[in-house]
Amino acid sequence: YLARKFFYLWAKKTFGQVLPSKARCFYDQKILQKTFGEWQEQWTVCREKQLSLRADNHYRHLLLNLIFKAWRAYVCQQQGKRNKYYVAESHAKKQTMLRTWQRWLVYVDAQRTKHGMQSVALAFRKTSCLRISWAVWRRQHYHKCSGHKMNILALQHWAQSLQCRAWLQWRELYLYTQNEKQKDTRAVTHHQHWELRRCMGAWLGYLNLHRVKKRQNELAQEFHRSRTLRRCFSDWQLSWECRRRMHAHRKDLEKQALRRAFAHWKHYVVLCVEEAQQCELAEKHYKCHLLVRAVLCGRWEGLW
Repeated sequence: YLARKFFYLWAKKTFGQVLPSKARCFYDQKILQKTFGEWQEQWTVCREKQLSLRADNHYRHLLLNLIFKAWRAYVCQQQGKRNKYYVAESHAKKQTMLRTWQRWLVYVDAQRTKHGMQSVALAFRKTSCLRISWAVWRRQHYHKCSGHKMNILALQHWAQSLQCRAWLQWRELYLYTQNEKQKDTRAVTHHQHWELRRCMGAWLGYLNLHRVKKRQNELAQEFHRSRTLRRCFSDWQLSWECRRRMHAHRKDLEKQALRRAFAHWKHYVVLCVEEAQQCELAEKHYKCHLLVRAVLCGRWEGLW
């Protein structure tokens, strides 16, 4: 007991009022707070990087989707034009072939009629040998052939005029449908750009709100840490004052009597041991409380 007493006196004169165990506990607590602050900053930076990468991927995917839709619409439009052109070309070939076939049939019929009339005329000439009748018949045949040719030419001109008019009407209708399709595609692209701009504005507003909330949470945590540190310091100061007073009281009691001083000193040692145990339990409880708060804050930030 005497050796322990003189050791405490020597430690008090050497290190001052604060013992090395208390200084070591305070140093460990500060190191733990700094480590937790740096870990929280690194975790916040990683979270912002992940959010920026997700936003870039979403924007790139949206642009590729829009480009693919525009390219597919363009390919469908070109394919429709090509099909219409093929249909028009085949229709024109069929009309040309039909017109040529009809003209050839008319020509063959005319040739057969002509050959028949010529054979009949020759037979009549050979049989009758009348020049006057032959001349009259020849003149009439010439008038009939010229009239027939004029009728054929008139029919051909009427058919060509009808075909030209139908072609002009079809061309006007085709141009009108193409203009309407272009207007529809422009309207769709304008609507898509407007929707994209509105989504980007909403996303930027959400990002700013999230940053403000995160800053408020950081300020609240910093205020809570400073308040907890101030409360711990005040408790430590009160306990130190109480110890100092108890030391002074113990010195006064030692001057009265040795037995009474020994009894009071023994009681004081028991109180110090209990207080040290309570301090250790309080420090362990505070560390566990800080770790639980850190885990809960990390989960809450992950949910955000």
